Amino acid sequence: MFTYLKAQASSISASMLDFLITIIGARFFGWWYLAASIAGTVSGGILNFYINRTWVFGATSKNIKWQAVKYIMVWLGNLLLVTLGVYILTHFFHLNYVLSKVLVSLVLGTTYNYIMQKQFIFTR
Repeated sequence: MFTYLKAQASSISASMLDFLITIIGARFFGWWYLAASIAGTVSGGILNFYINRTWVFGATSKNIKWQAVKYIMVWLGNLLLVTLGVYILTHFFHLNYVLSKVLVSLVLGTTYNYIMQKQFIFTR
């Protein structure tokens, strides 16, 4: 349970960076909301990998290259799911892009991301 809570703290930190980049990109640089969302997701993903590897799962003794390859595979699935979810909720349900991203990120962060990182990437 403690590992799960640490993973959620890591996810919140990464999400804060993700949303910051998304909002700055869309509001201040005028990027299309999906481009801003992708840039945010990339930034948050990099931070999340670092925190999870060092603090959450304590997996620094394992080969970082293999962990990075597995993380990228899982992360690409996450990127696709986040982008698709944000697009569907924003385009078809007319939700604000930030609210769409919050909803999709909450669902994926507590399910897909945690399970895949624990069972596939940072296994002990």
